Amino acid sequence: MVTPSALVDRLAQVRAQIETAARHAHRDPNAVTLVAVSKFHPASSVQEALAAGQRVFGENRVQEAAAKFPALRAQYPDIRLHLIGGLQTNKAKDAVQLADMIESLDRPALADALAKAADSVGRMPDLLIEVNTGDEPQKFGIPKEQADAFIRTCRQRFGTSLKGLMCIPPATQDPTPHFQLLRSMAQTHGLPVLSMGMSADYPQAIAQGATLVRVGTAIFGARPATP
Repeated sequence: MVTPSALVDRLAQVRAQIETAARHAHRDPNAVTLVAVSKFHPASSVQEALAAGQRVFGENRVQEAAAKFPALRAQYPDIRLHLIGGLQTNKAKDAVQLADMIESLDRPALADALAKAADSVGRMPDLLIEVNTGDEPQKFGIPKEQADAFIRTCRQRFGTSLKGLMCIPPATQDPTPHFQLLRSMAQTHGLPVLSMGMSADYPQAIAQGATLVRVGTAIFGARPATP
């Protein structure tokens, strides 16, 4: 586990690298939001990042997020929680109650479940559609050939709650063409938010227009063994 001082140092380094990458791309660094991915790390690590000024966090699992963030939100009301992992339809209501943004909308059944949950709960988080830009069968995300139709349907259904797109490029490929594809899709549909780039490639994502970068290991260190 990263010691508190190391975590704070790493967070500062990531922030500095985001600023550098944005300036190299002739972009305003304030146009890029860091999502600190705290999955599998304890609430104490999130607390360290909060104390250092970080406010936007990403979690993969609804159950894990529910165990950590309500108490943290009581202390830091301006915290924002993004759910970034594949979401089961039976977790839709919990996700809608808990998250400020769901980044992994990727199929009609989940759209149905989220709409039903939002009606029940009386709130709808911001939404991103996850696109499987590499058409990898083991990954979540709407397939590329289905993405445009799905985006149009979700825009009609969710209106301004649909903010943009997310992708996770294949680990063995140059991510830049995948970032370019996602940016092109977002521009086609007039969507302002692009969630792309992780610890290994977020400067490249920023160069291609990312507005959210999801960084975990570079901040929190190697993740503990998966529960």
